[in-house]
Amino acid sequence: MSGTQARMAEFLRASQSEVLTEWSRTAAAGAGGRIPPDQLRREQADIVTLVSRDLAGDESAAGELRAVLSEMSRSRAVQGFSPSETAMAVFSLKDAVYELVAEAAEMVPEFLAFSHYIDDLGLVTFETFTSAREQVIADQAEAMLELSTPVVRLWDGIIAVPLVGTLDSARTQLVMEKMLDALVATEAEHAVIDITGVPTVDTEVAQHLLKTVVAARLMGAECIITGIRPQIAYTIVSLGIEFGDVLTKQTLADGLAHALTRSGLKVVPA
Repeated sequence: MSGTQARMAEFLRASQSEVLTEWSRTAAAGAGGRIPPDQLRREQADIVTLVSRDLAGDESAAGELRAVLSEMSRSRAVQGFSPSETAMAVFSLKDAVYELVAEAAEMVPEFLAFSHYIDDLGLVTFETFTSAREQVIADQAEAMLELSTPVVRLWDGIIAVPLVGTLDSARTQLVMEKMLDALVATEAEHAVIDITGVPTVDTEVAQHLLKTVVAARLMGAECIITGIRPQIAYTIVSLGIEFGDVLTKQTLADGLAHALTRSGLKVVPA
């Protein structure tokens, strides 16, 4: 530990209350009311204490400080802060300290070293925020994928998978997994896959659908594909795609009626 760091550590300990007051004022403006003042104050107090310990040579403080900054970055990412706002929450500590040492010429070397030190912490915060933000986006994309691929129970022993939007390998894999899980959970013997909301069907999509049908058959269930519109039917024929003995119906209602018939049931007027 250098003498410069030791003097700055002592200055932070002696002036912690003043530093926190000035830092809270500048950071609160950047937070825009999205973080409660008392929570912001506790967060800043922890950081200042750990910074003081780290500069004083406490070997455990550096790891604890980075853990606190990482948690702060992840929290900011979830709350919708921008990367620059998150980094400035740390960089603004320099401004708070500067306000207190501006008139003390003897503290200039200490402040310059402290400024570089905070810059490094700000970069750590920025990198952690970026990783956390990417994880948030990935989690949201996965949640949206789950919502866009529902499996619903139409009747005892009959489930439906209404598909809307573009099908790709990842989504089709999810469709297959959810449908097979639903077949086991509901003990269904019939699954109706409705593609009315699928805009296009190419060779890859058709192959994915066929694999899903085969997987269901291995589970002892019959699959019915419904909602093949004229444009899609023309595309399938043009591409030379063979659906073989896969059962198809024009509408979801037709598919349900067929499944009910195969189950020995029928719907009649009340």
